[in-house]
Amino acid sequence: MGCCTGRCSLICLCALQLLSALERQIFDFLGFQWAPILGNFLHIIVVILGLFGTIQYRPRYIMVYTVWTALWITWNVFIICFYLEVGGLSKDTDLMTFNISVHRSWWREHGPGCVRRVLPPSAHGMMDDYTYVSVTGCVLDFQYLEVIHSAVQILLSVKKIQGILQW
Repeated sequence: MGCCTGRCSLICLCALQLLSALERQIFDFLGFQWAPILGNFLHIIVVILGLFGTIQYRPRYIMVYTVWTALWITWNVFIICFYLEVGGLSKDTDLMTFNISVHRSWWREHGPGCVRRVLPPSAHGMMDDYTYVSVTGCVLDFQYLEVIHSAVQILLSVKKIQGILQW
């Protein structure tokens, strides 16, 4: 009594992954981060597939989930490298928006403790340029929040793979 079976653990981990991915999806939508939105959408579908495979004892679905998890871990390592500017990557590029907009992470202006002020544009500047937004007083910089999100995704994925191998 009180001990969760391997199948129960996998279901709980799938549910946690699903909640975490949905939370991340919401904040990526708020920041118009199209590459992460697409990745999160695919991840949500595959997690649901993995959840279904776990509940219904469908080994093929669990294998698809396992292969996807390897890709998902790789994607999250890339996001960590992107926001920490490892290997020539820069968080100030439009890579996450597919170069179609100047939007950045929602956390950049709305992180915990951040005070956002819109500065008046100069006479020769564009009115909707994001360089006129001043953010001060953040408890934790936005890139570290994004890294934490990715690290949580990696942790949940590794625990799920570990659970599948033990099941």
